[in-house]
Amino acid sequence: MVTGLLVTGLLAGPAQAQPTPTDTGAPIGTAARTVGKASYKPGPCPKTPEPIKELEGARCGTLTVPENRAKPNGRTIELGVAIVPAAAGTPKPDPIVWLAGGPGDDAVGEAKMAIDGHLNRDRDVILMSQRGTYSADPNVLCPNIDQFNARAVGLVYDAPSTERLHVEATKACRDQLAGRGIDLSAYNDIESAADYEDLRAALGLKQWNLYAISYGTHLALVYMRLHPDGLRSVGLDGILPPSRGGSAMTWSSARQGFDGLFKACADQPACNKRYPNLKATFEKLVSDLEAKPVTTTVKLPGNDKPVKVVLDGGALVTWLTSATHVAEQVPAALDELANGKPQRVAQQWAGGKLSPQAMGRVAHGLVYGVFCSEWTPYESQEQALKGGQEAFPSFPESVQAQAPQLTFLRPDCEAWDVPPAPRSIRDVTRGDMPTLALSGSFDAQTGADNGPYVARTLSKAKVVTVPYEPHVVFATSKCAQEIAVSFFETPDEPKTECLKSLEPPEFEIVP
Repeated sequence: MVTGLLVTGLLAGPAQAQPTPTDTGAPIGTAARTVGKASYKPGPCPKTPEPIKELEGARCGTLTVPENRAKPNGRTIELGVAIVPAAAGTPKPDPIVWLAGGPGDDAVGEAKMAIDGHLNRDRDVILMSQRGTYSADPNVLCPNIDQFNARAVGLVYDAPSTERLHVEATKACRDQLAGRGIDLSAYNDIESAADYEDLRAALGLKQWNLYAISYGTHLALVYMRLHPDGLRSVGLDGILPPSRGGSAMTWSSARQGFDGLFKACADQPACNKRYPNLKATFEKLVSDLEAKPVTTTVKLPGNDKPVKVVLDGGALVTWLTSATHVAEQVPAALDELANGKPQRVAQQWAGGKLSPQAMGRVAHGLVYGVFCSEWTPYESQEQALKGGQEAFPSFPESVQAQAPQLTFLRPDCEAWDVPPAPRSIRDVTRGDMPTLALSGSFDAQTGADNGPYVARTLSKAKVVTVPYEPHVVFATSKCAQEIAVSFFETPDEPKTECLKSLEPPEFEIVP
């Protein structure tokens, strides 16, 4: 579940900023410490694909933890830690921990997003590479899967021949990681939650706060259930509840996000006049392209040669789950496609897969570790298909059979071959911890109804849906950033006045 576009605007820290003290009196992250089987050691900042300006003043180090806590004498792994100091002169004692999306994204690489949103206004922000991610040692990246995904834009998205190649790439990744001695069964939310709890203890912190985006909310909800005592408050943004995780929820989310966008166009006279019945246009395109895929070539930045792109119904559905990030272009793009001009959709579809940012950065070993132990064992193929049929009854069955962004998940997980997580991984998270449940009304990846869903069992949850925003509102909405920052200041009363002034996007009208 990939996070969205990044926002700009940096809050610089004043020169007199003081480091936050821990229970030892030392600033967070400056003292070595061992707690049980885990140890923290100050040191250089974790590596990132490109330099990140926001990390220049960070205090950094490494957390060493067991790879598999069920094997007391097994090997250890190292997780990179970066602590961005608060901008305020006197920071609050409870920092904010950023939990990245994915599964498989590295939190350290998302420092710009966290700091652009002013999360470090009066608290330190802690970013740790989740096990297996880019700056962890070992990592479980598998660039061969990214290379296959790039090549697959020229294949029919949900064809049996594509499935064979897809599963081959997954199996090659598995064999390579297992050949390096990596315990694939240890890359999951239960171990990751324990890693964060070990980090809190090793940094000498009595309490901290979480801000989690996308898949990070899945991990946060597990952490809240297993290790609630050290948490002051939790922000969830783009919510993915473990108890709902699977293909059916992905279909339901797509329906909500698409309908939100289609309604916004219908409510805007110019958009509705130029692109009437956008929903019907989209659903007809899915059926038509599934019956007869369109092949085109597009030019992409950084690619000398034109790239071949095949668009079928399944590709169009998955394209739209991310295209709500550029909502103002969607009606025109669908209209062009319906009138024999597929270039815009094809460029966006291929551009995301072939960009340098799509290569060698996602920890696929963690992706499959989570999905194949926590999702597929607890959702049958029939339940997954029913999710597609209920959300989009008009779609061909071949489209309904592959949930958006989870293509061939079941055969992939058979190849991955890890044991199921305990059934309790699917339990709802209960409690009275102050929680902010943030969603965007255009979110087609983790639907806005997940906010009220998690709030049912969290008595101090505040549910906020930001209108006209896609997946991960913190990345795209200044209003969402204001709400999040105010929540950590006063968890019982986050400031939401900015919601009243939000306007729908001005949809692009092509003559």
